[in-house]
Amino acid sequence: MADINVIKVGGKIVEEPDTLANLLGLFSAMEGSKALVHGGGRSATRIATLLGIESKMVEGRRITDAETLKVVTMVYGGLVNKNIVAGLQQLGVNALGLTGADMGVVKSDKRPVKEIDYGFVGDVKSVDGKRLADLIASGVVPVMAPLSFSKEYGLLNTNADTIAAETAKSLVPYYDVTLTFCFEKNGVLADENDDNSVIPEITPALYAEYKQKGIITGGMIPKIDNAFDALNAGVKKVVITKAENLGTQCGTVIVKN
Repeated sequence: MADINVIKVGGKIVEEPDTLANLLGLFSAMEGSKALVHGGGRSATRIATLLGIESKMVEGRRITDAETLKVVTMVYGGLVNKNIVAGLQQLGVNALGLTGADMGVVKSDKRPVKEIDYGFVGDVKSVDGKRLADLIASGVVPVMAPLSFSKEYGLLNTNADTIAAETAKSLVPYYDVTLTFCFEKNGVLADENDDNSVIPEITPALYAEYKQKGIITGGMIPKIDNAFDALNAGVKKVVITKAENLGTQCGTVIVKN
């Protein structure tokens, strides 16, 4: 079975011209089949402010009311996605920008209201790996925005890490999948103040220990939870690293045992 790399990049990386250019150069140089999933939250917050729309966050997650949904649709599906697609096309990569609504490729359910009403936020129900695999086999590189699709509600704001993990899982029947989460650090750090304190490998037992000791906290927890979920669904390898380390052996590898 052929290999494929599914790369997830945070909004900060794709929103600044210099870091975006560097990322696209490294991504375009990666050999073989690949797909890119991106965020864009800082741009959404900035443009919402310019439009006089307040951004409300709870535990780092955006409350998406009807007006905010318009903003994230414009920013994620338009501005950020198409900048990436255009940049890749300039480098000779046959990129195609997708939201979950395009070909119905990422279907979701609106998150139920419990203690918090997140509004128009989607929890991924399925990703159409067959359609993605067909596109990839025809020479297309998917560039996926963090927007999923519900038949009842239409587009829904959806966590980009989750879309990346679910996309990777959907491609398991067709490829040996490596999923890479890129963010601002060199990997998962043993000491958040020391960029060189990268933990080279995390097993379930080590993960439990690091959480208990407070070494792994906050937003890293759902990222690693997504990583183990992907591995349990058949993804071959999950890496957490810095975008500028793409194509190298640097970073933290998440393993099942």
